[in-house]
Formats: sequence, structure tokens, C-alpha cells
Amino acid sequence: MRLKTKLVVSATGLTFAIVAVLSILFVGELLRQRIEQTAAANDVLASQVTLMTRQAIETGLRANPPSDLSDEALSAAVTDALRNYQPLTDVMNAIIRYSPTVQDVSVTDAQGITIVSTDPGEVGQSLEHRNSLGSIQNGSIAYQRKQVFGRPQVFDTMQPLDRNGKPFLVIHVGVRSTFLRNSYEPWLRAAGLFALLAALAAMLASAVLANAALQPIEQISRQLEKLTSQSGEAAAGSNQDGSDTVVRVSQTISRLGEQMRSQEAGYTALQANLNQMLDALRDGVLLFNADGRAMMVSDAVAYFLNQPQDDLIGERVEEIFAPGTALGSAVHSAFAEGESVSAESVTLEDGRQVQLSIDRFDDGLGGGSLGTLVTLRDLESVLQLGQELEISRRLAAIGRLTAGVGHEVKNPINAMVVHLELLRSKLAIAGPDAFGGAQRHVDILAGEMQRLDRVVQTLADFSRPMEMKLRDHDMRQVVNAVIELTAAEMHENGIQVEVDAPAKPLMVRIDSELVRQALLNLFLNGMQAMAQGGRLRIRLYRDHLFAVVEVMDEGTGIPAEILPRIFELYFTTKTRGSGIGLAMTYRILQMHGGALDVRSNADPQAQDRGTTFTVRLPIAVVETRKAVAAEASRRVIGEHV
Repeated sequence: MRLKTKLVVSATGLTFAIVAVLSILFVGELLRQRIEQTAAANDVLASQVTLMTRQAIETGLRANPPSDLSDEALSAAVTDALRNYQPLTDVMNAIIRYSPTVQDVSVTDAQGITIVSTDPGEVGQSLEHRNSLGSIQNGSIAYQRKQVFGRPQVFDTMQPLDRNGKPFLVIHVGVRSTFLRNSYEPWLRAAGLFALLAALAAMLASAVLANAALQPIEQISRQLEKLTSQSGEAAAGSNQDGSDTVVRVSQTISRLGEQMRSQEAGYTALQANLNQMLDALRDGVLLFNADGRAMMVSDAVAYFLNQPQDDLIGERVEEIFAPGTALGSAVHSAFAEGESVSAESVTLEDGRQVQLSIDRFDDGLGGGSLGTLVTLRDLESVLQLGQELEISRRLAAIGRLTAGVGHEVKNPINAMVVHLELLRSKLAIAGPDAFGGAQRHVDILAGEMQRLDRVVQTLADFSRPMEMKLRDHDMRQVVNAVIELTAAEMHENGIQVEVDAPAKPLMVRIDSELVRQALLNLFLNGMQAMAQGGRLRIRLYRDHLFAVVEVMDEGTGIPAEILPRIFELYFTTKTRGSGIGLAMTYRILQMHGGALDVRSNADPQAQDRGTTFTVRLPIAVVETRKAVAAEASRRVIGEHV
């Protein structure tokens, strides 16, 4: 069977199945409605019998009151009244005569004994149990079909007549299932025939539409074969199965897809490698073509020129580097003379030291320059990187030392604790007055040994490798969680917290628990630096491929002579400080590929007195890929405009 035929048959079969299910539901709903109508009609009939029963009792008791006030006398009087009241008998017989579904009508007492009935054989007998017509009304479609079209039975519609809050008489209207089936079959047969015709019409329409929808595939197949005709594959594919257009189209699309995927994979790999290399650099890199227009610009260039990267693509040298600036003068001079520049130091207007390098690429045939590569390097960043490496080396050395010290000291401490407990037990046996108060010295030794044990445990915890659970998080939510955690303590110490965060998410891939601990250390340090209260400012923003969190306090500041040592383990200037918090914070950020910087002003007369800690964490890979894809799309669109 051809694939096209299979598709048409599948669409037709699916349409038939859907219409069949809907038809069954439609017929079932009609059956439910008819049962509800029958139940409502029988309720009206039962109400009429109830009304006539009341009138019979009132008339009979007025004419022949009971001989005494006993229940037996009252029951006998009511029975006579009902049996002798002709209008009640006429109403009950009329219901049997004109209702197509009612089998019998009867009135029973509270014990179920029939007093009057349209069936004389039931009078004086106990009425047999019958299923309620209301239970069928509330059942499922399958249950209703089984009750109505199954074995013959009688359903009951009851209405009680109360006396003093208790059932006194019960009116029963019996409905036979055979009568219901005979009443429902004509319209059910018509509904089923209508559903069958609808299903056949839907199948026919589905087949016609599916066949018409597949007709354009012939034209699509010819166009696709033209695209692959250069390699000779289209002719071969059409000869393999010339009778099935769908198969030919599928094979042709598969070949085109393979060609496109191979080309796209090569381009994507090249672009990803190039972007990854540029993003990893802290140096600003600009590649100019022979006409002096920027063809490639790294993210770091914005740090040197204070201009967004996207605004520089396609611009000329004189538009990127302002001639009146120190950096612009050096670049224009090198381009004008056509010379290369190697590691020339340039001082920017804001005091930063930048190392400028310019390299030219010739075609090697004497035809001229192919392009120019301009590299900008921040000497301050190089120095800062060296400081970070030195701190990392120190922390690593401390980690190795503390691991060994913790292992060597822990065992003797454990042995000393055991023997100290034995000595304490012996002193307790000897009595508190023995050995001249030696028990007090034993307690002092025990306390000091516990303190030493805590110090050793701290060393072990710092040197133990951390297991990180990396997930993508919005840095704004992480900072807000730390602010909520410290809100009460900040309020008690008179600290006003101000947050400046962007409107868009700053997605980073981190262990949120560890990063929250790192930020908590910085927040608490800022709070403790302002003993008299003040303002703690927290600023979040994106700097190229990094999410940046700045924590700024208005405290006393950190003196310049001790600023390089604040990240060392156990270094602290606080009377109750442990010297572990900042070292642990630095270590956590390093584990995430981030960085921690600090600047401080301890001059009491300065307006910007205080300390600023800057946390940098890499943007999540998903966000980086989005930025790369957007830039690639923009470049492609620009080339075709």
C-alpha cells in the first residue's frame, strides 16, 4: 500500500473513531434526558395521588371519625376512608390508562402493607422491593442502558405522607422497564441512524480533504528535487520509488536536512569556538578589515571605550576611537603610519593604564593589508589577577596545612578526652574534698580541650572539598533571600538596606546555598562596620558575561595596610571575629568561577568613606548562548540587507 493511501486511510479512520465516540455520548445524553423527563412526569403523578389521598382522609375522617384515639382505630378509619373514596380510585385508574410507562399505582402504610392499589391482588399484601427510578436517573450511561434494556423489572417513584414528623402513608408509582424500552426505542433508533450517517459523511469528507491536502506534495517534490539535482541524488531518489510522491519528498527532505546540518554544524562550531575564546579574554579585541571597519569586537572592549559592543560592529576606526583622547591619538597615529605597535602603555583620561598592541595582516603577495588586529589590555586587571592568584595559592597552602594539622591533632585530643573522663570518674569516687580541689582543674582542662577540638574541626571543615549542586538561579532572587534573612537583625542595628536591581533576570549557574552563605558574610560584615547605624546599598547589574553584586557600607573603612590581608584565613580585626568568613566567601566564589574584589576608604573626612565588596559570577550558559545567537542573527540580516 502506498504511503499516500495509508495517510488517507489513517485520517479517515481517525475521523470515524472521533465521530463514533461523540455519537455514543450524544445518544447516551439523550437517554439520560428522557429518563429525567419520565422521572419528572411520575413525580407529578405521585403528587396528584398524594393530593387525592389527603382529600380522602379528610373526607372520610369527617364523615366517620375513629371510635377512640388509639393508633389502631385511626389506622382502621384511614383504611376505610381510602378504600371508600371514589375520586382517589378514579385518579389512580386514569394514570394507569393514560401513562405509557406506569404499571401500577398504590398507597401503603408505614409498614409497607398495601391499602389501595390499581392491582386488586396487591391489596392487603406487603409491597415487594423495587429500585428507585431516581437512582437510574443519576447513574452512568452504561448503567442506565443495562437497567432499561436489561431484564424486565419495575422501578418505583415514592412520595411519603407524614404525620407528626414520621411517615404515615407512602404513595408508590410503579414504572416497568419494558414500557420504558418500548417508549424509548423509536427515537433511539432514529438517533442511532443519524449518528451512523454523520459518521459516514465525516469519513467521506475526511478522505476527500486528506487527498486534496496531499496533492501539492507533487509540486513540492519537484522543487526539492531541483535543489538536490546538482549532486545527482534527486534522480537516483526518484528512480527508487517513482510511484509514491510522499516517499520521494521525504527522501529529498532528508538529504537536504543532512546537507544543512553538516554546514550548520561546521559554522556553529567555528563561531562557538571563536566566541568562547573572545569571551574568556579580559583583553579588548577588535578586528578591522582593509577598509578600516570593525568586523569583530569582543565584549571586553566596552570596558575600555564605555560603548556597547553592538554599536561598534561595522564602524570605522575614527568613529570608534575619538581623536581627542589619549587612546584615540595612539591608534590613529599607528593606522596613519601603517605600523604595528607592541605593548605600548597608554594612560586614559580616568587614570587607568592600558597596554595597546596593533598587529597587521598582509596578503603575502605585496597586494596590501588584509586587516588589523587591535588588542587592549588593562594593566590594573593584570595586577589584580596576580593578587587573586596569590590569594588562591595561599588558601590552597592553608588548606593542605590545615588538613594535615587537623588529622594529626584530632587523634591526640580524642585520647586526652578519654583519659580526662577516666580521671574525672576516679575523682568523683574519691569525693569532692580529695586532692585539694583537683576537680576544678579537670573541668578547666575539659573546657579548653573542647575549645581546641572546635578549632581543629573548623580547620577540617575549611579544608574539606565542597560538593556543589549547580542549578540555574536568578541572582535577584538569591540576593532577596539573603536580605529577608537579615532583615530583622538589620532593623535592630539601625541599618537601612537599599537595593538597586535590574528589571530583567540575571541568570547564573550556582549552588544557591553556598552563594547565599557568601553573600550573608558580606552583608553581616557591612552591618558590623556601621556600629551607629547607616545605609547598606546593594547593587546588581550585568557586566558583559558576569553578574555583578556590589555591597557598599558607610562604615569606618579598612586601612590600606591591612586591606591585602583580609582574605587570609584567621586574619581578623574584630574582638570576636573568627577570621574565617571572608576566606570562606572568597573560596566559594572561586569554586563558581567568579571573583571577589574590595575597595575601601578609611579617611574619616572623606564623603565616600566605607567599604565596597564586588562579587562577580559568570552568566549562565543559556543566557550566553542566547546573546551569541542574537548577535549572529543580527550579522546575517545585516549582510543580506
